[in-house]
Amino acid sequence: MNETPHTPETSATAARAARELISWRNAVFAIFFLSGLSMASWVARLPAIRDDTGLSTQGVGLVILAGSIGSILGLVAAPWFLARFGARTGMILALLTVSVGLVLLGIGGSAVPSVPIVVIGLALFGFGNGAVDVMMNVEGAEAEREIGKTVMPLMHAFFSFGTVAGAALAAAASAARLPVSLHLGVIALAIAVAVFIAVRYVPLRAEVGDDTHTDAPRPPWTERLRANLEVWGDVRLLLIGVIMLGMSFAEGSANDWLALAVVDGHGFDETTGAIVFGVFTVAITAARVIGGPVLDRFGRVPVLRTLAIVGIAGLSLFIFGTEPWMLIVGTALWGIGCSLGFPVGMSAAADDPDRSAARVSAVAIIGYCAFLAGPPLLGFLGQQFGILNALLVLLGLLVLSALAAPAARERSRPTA
Repeated sequence: MNETPHTPETSATAARAARELISWRNAVFAIFFLSGLSMASWVARLPAIRDDTGLSTQGVGLVILAGSIGSILGLVAAPWFLARFGARTGMILALLTVSVGLVLLGIGGSAVPSVPIVVIGLALFGFGNGAVDVMMNVEGAEAEREIGKTVMPLMHAFFSFGTVAGAALAAAASAARLPVSLHLGVIALAIAVAVFIAVRYVPLRAEVGDDTHTDAPRPPWTERLRANLEVWGDVRLLLIGVIMLGMSFAEGSANDWLALAVVDGHGFDETTGAIVFGVFTVAITAARVIGGPVLDRFGRVPVLRTLAIVGIAGLSLFIFGTEPWMLIVGTALWGIGCSLGFPVGMSAAADDPDRSAARVSAVAIIGYCAFLAGPPLLGFLGQQFGILNALLVLLGLLVLSALAAPAARERSRPTA
């Protein structure tokens, strides 16, 4: 067998290719970070916006509903964005929409207090984040496949890093008594500038709808959109969606209801509720940081099944436990258990290189819809049966995720 000789030129080419892959990966890290930064910046200033606009608790709920509706519309529109503009331009447009939404939230929330302006701003904010959520996962899955090592969990950890940074900056802005409009305006400007810098390192690729400026004709965008929608008939893909459905439902429900379950369900004080929620965020972030090497060592299916069992054990301990240590240990296991379902689902959907963008887009929609729609459903069940009883639904969904785990089995991919 003839082997390509190693010359200085081939070594330089390989080194350049490696640098380009690392730059691509880091650019996607940045997009995830910016999405998390935007989310935490808005959420952390919600109390100030509520006070300045005079919203009631019910009014806050209705305003948040506008953001949720915008997010779901953004998820649904993401395949159109990919087909029409490609991932690179689509991410720019989506994060610019997020920036405009943040500016309007600042204006309507403090500069010129106006609930309609806040609603419009939050709808745009939600739409942009919903759309970029899909596109950054498409780009991340493509980068991971080219790199040949599992990095999607770490990409999702960068979203968490962004939320930590956003919360810290918001706390500093609040302590310094900066107006909400100034704070969110600065964050919006930073996101708008940063996305243009980050996407310079994202390669243009025809397979995700980018215009590569080559002479080869591109299919009409309507044809590309139709191809994106055809993947919904793939049974294996839908089973990957079941994995993400269960684990995303468990994660999203914890974000909205865990602290309240500690207070209303177990009867502890608000400080304990905040501490327990902090345990969840640390656990899920840490699991995602170390998740890549673990997945590469043991494989997706064993890891997913193990995590589902860990999550079931943690939820059971949290629901039926009576002592503070039980809640803390249970919450940590809960966070670890649902930590990798979403990023592993993205990686599994991208295994088919010919239709990876369409497949990742489809399962991302399933996962994020579960993340967004799950908590309100849990709230309805909690109103009827009690919040701890409502959490029993999560146990059943994690069992389904464990049963569907074989759908995520690895296919061949390049080595690093």
